[in-house]
Amino acid sequence: MREHAVRVHRSAEDLPRAQQLAWVMAEVAADPVEVEPAVREMIINRIIDNAAVAIAAVRRGPVASARAQARSHPVSTGGRGATILGLGERRSAEWAAWANGVAVRELDFHDTFLAAEYSHPADNIPPILAAAEHAGADGAQLLRGLATGYELQVNLARAISLHAHRIDHVAHLGPSAAAGIGTVLGLGTETIFQAIGQALHTTTATRQSRKGEISTWKAHAPAFAGKMAVESVDRAMRGQTSPVPIYEGEDGVIAWLLDGPEARYVVPLPEPGEPKRAILDTYTKEHSAEYQAQAWIDLARRLHREHPEVADPTKVVSIRIRTSHHTHRVIGSGAQDPQKYDPGASRETLDHSLPYIVAVALQDGRWHHVDSYTPQRAARADTVALWQRITTEEDPAWTRRYHSPDLAEKAFGGAVTITLADGTVLEDQIAVADAHPLGARPFARPQYVEKLRTLSEGLVAPEELERFLAAAEALPALGPGELGQLTLTAAEGILESTSGPEGLL
Repeated sequence: MREHAVRVHRSAEDLPRAQQLAWVMAEVAADPVEVEPAVREMIINRIIDNAAVAIAAVRRGPVASARAQARSHPVSTGGRGATILGLGERRSAEWAAWANGVAVRELDFHDTFLAAEYSHPADNIPPILAAAEHAGADGAQLLRGLATGYELQVNLARAISLHAHRIDHVAHLGPSAAAGIGTVLGLGTETIFQAIGQALHTTTATRQSRKGEISTWKAHAPAFAGKMAVESVDRAMRGQTSPVPIYEGEDGVIAWLLDGPEARYVVPLPEPGEPKRAILDTYTKEHSAEYQAQAWIDLARRLHREHPEVADPTKVVSIRIRTSHHTHRVIGSGAQDPQKYDPGASRETLDHSLPYIVAVALQDGRWHHVDSYTPQRAARADTVALWQRITTEEDPAWTRRYHSPDLAEKAFGGAVTITLADGTVLEDQIAVADAHPLGARPFARPQYVEKLRTLSEGLVAPEELERFLAAAEALPALGPGELGQLTLTAAEGILESTSGPEGLL
């Protein structure tokens, strides 16, 4: 890996393009390296994973709304169009990316990478797949494009924090998806460079969508970034240019949105000819909740089995969670969001409330993507009572492990102290989720397939499910025009009751 140094430059310094981060990223995207077998297999896993969480959300309001919008946009004249999840119908590629992106993100249930910034790298799949299908690409081209998308988003997340400046993490997604599409299409460095700049410029926004009263835009934000990536590539191919230098300019993203004129970053990127392996450092979710809650759900399930008394609020004085700064401030009591303790809060808020998640997992001994979030479940009196007894605090040791570049030490959990009414004090800790590559039960192909079978039950006909799995596992051999096989169609009647209010278009 090479380490690319990034800083703000005054306009008079005339930073050469070859030294600009967007250009170096474009060089990575244009490098025609082959995809290694382990990377290929993990990409297939994540395509299966995305399909699982997307089909599970297919009847939810934001997904139905995005799907209805997409249906209004017929296949454009430049290609074949792309298939909308659930419908099995093709529409314009950027709108298929939009609809499928919302479906993938709605349940907050797919893969993750956490470092200086956090991300869901599988958000790259809907826009890159939609553009590839539209362009008539084959499976090998798609694999290379997805390897690029993962590589760039993960390495941006390693180096550049967005959330520290209240910028939403999808600002790393627009550029990575645009670059991945460029790889699929075999575009030159100059064109990909312009697409990256446009995608970044149009996808920087505040992270209020993940703060306070969390809205349905939480699922739409990455889909919008993917849609902008498709459109940015289209404009760049037509010769349209972007703000330059987009990252390093004195009025650019770093100078005014991130760490300011004195900022210094070092972004790791593959050398020319070096395979793109970043997807292997990412991890998926066993549970439908913010990733930093995954390990805590697993620990709560264990405590439920070993100490059932902790589920009874009359026997519990307090539950004190010591964890990383990020977990405490984003999903813990350190966020200072009253909504994280509100039984009437939305699902989008509850899946970012560690106190709520721990309370329910302690009582139920499990986590379910629907049942654990129902208004009735959230409002249960004994749950509310236990919930109010749970607080989080930062522990510097866990913060250090959270930010450790050593993947063997990196941790997303913490320690818990439970004080019972009879004076008993229980202590336990967990570093990573059970499904993590270093966890108690690491996910492999059988677990991804089982997740799909579980989440698609009653939503997809058995023969359709088997067709999709066969296509996904045969991805490297799929020919031009066959990538539409990588999208699931809902069973007859499933979508009949999902129409919502009409919009303008």
